[in-house]
Amino acid sequence: MQASGPGSSCGDRDAIEAEAARLLARLENNPSPQDEADICAWIEADPRHAVAFARAEAAWDASERLKSAAADITLPPLQPTLSEEDQRRLSRNIMVAAGVAILLFIVAAIVTVRTYSGIEHFETGVGQMRDIALEDGSTLHLNSDSEVEARFTSNGRKVRVLKGEASFEISHDPDRPFDVEARAAVIRAVGTAFNVRLRPSLVELTVTHGTVTVHSGDSPQQQVVAGSGAVIQPRSIALTRLGPRLIEQRTAWREQMVELDGETVEQAAGEFNRYRKTPILIGDTRVSALRIGGRFRTTDSREFLTALQTSLPVRAVDGEDGSVMLLYRDETASAGDDAGE
Repeated sequence: MQASGPGSSCGDRDAIEAEAARLLARLENNPSPQDEADICAWIEADPRHAVAFARAEAAWDASERLKSAAADITLPPLQPTLSEEDQRRLSRNIMVAAGVAILLFIVAAIVTVRTYSGIEHFETGVGQMRDIALEDGSTLHLNSDSEVEARFTSNGRKVRVLKGEASFEISHDPDRPFDVEARAAVIRAVGTAFNVRLRPSLVELTVTHGTVTVHSGDSPQQQVVAGSGAVIQPRSIALTRLGPRLIEQRTAWREQMVELDGETVEQAAGEFNRYRKTPILIGDTRVSALRIGGRFRTTDSREFLTALQTSLPVRAVDGEDGSVMLLYRDETASAGDDAGE
């Protein structure tokens, strides 16, 4: 028996596949009964014939599916070519439409923010005071260098004191409580007048009319009535009974005045520094503990400085930047200087 090499095997396979393709084409083109019989005899004559014919059928079916899919694709009709003028006009229209869309989006965003957040921001600069009529009929008074946020909804009214000092005259509305947030404290009122001041380590509350409730952190809620106040810290609330004199002193800023009743010079300087862009400084520790009283305009700290130098052993030295340094005036040295003259 003659052995067949790889070359002859490949040649036989190619010949069989070619014959299978020829017979399949013949079968697909109206074959006669004799043609069908001959094709069946060829397939049955050798297993390789059957495999080749099956492959040919699979390839034929695939090509028919591709032709059918291509026939189902409907291409859009070609658009007529635009002239350069039409193209420019189309570009302008697109740009205008885009600009209008952007503008409408911005307006809608602004309306949405104002509708759903409803937050209003109020502030004052150093030395400035403001009286603000709120939308619910309440009045907000802002002291120098102060800042608040206000938000009103159909269910409630809320103001957050962010910095400085604010005084409130609340319009009566039992269905919408008025909440003032100051650090950890929440002060609730209905128809009331009160003052809130943020100090470095505490919140100072003064109630001048009506009643408010206060809570801070985990501390229990407490009531503060007119003529009283509270010192509020993150975990405690200390109620204080205030006399008319102290209430007048705490609210004097509403009349642009500073009320001093025996405060130290250091405390008094701190009060005036709230209304000055350049500070009054203490340059001698002996000056700090001296005490002074009087009523002075917030807009005229020179009046205060004159009173200091007239009634106390203090001299004021002006700095080039507008600041003022308070130094102790030694009476003995001054008398010696006067005698020498």
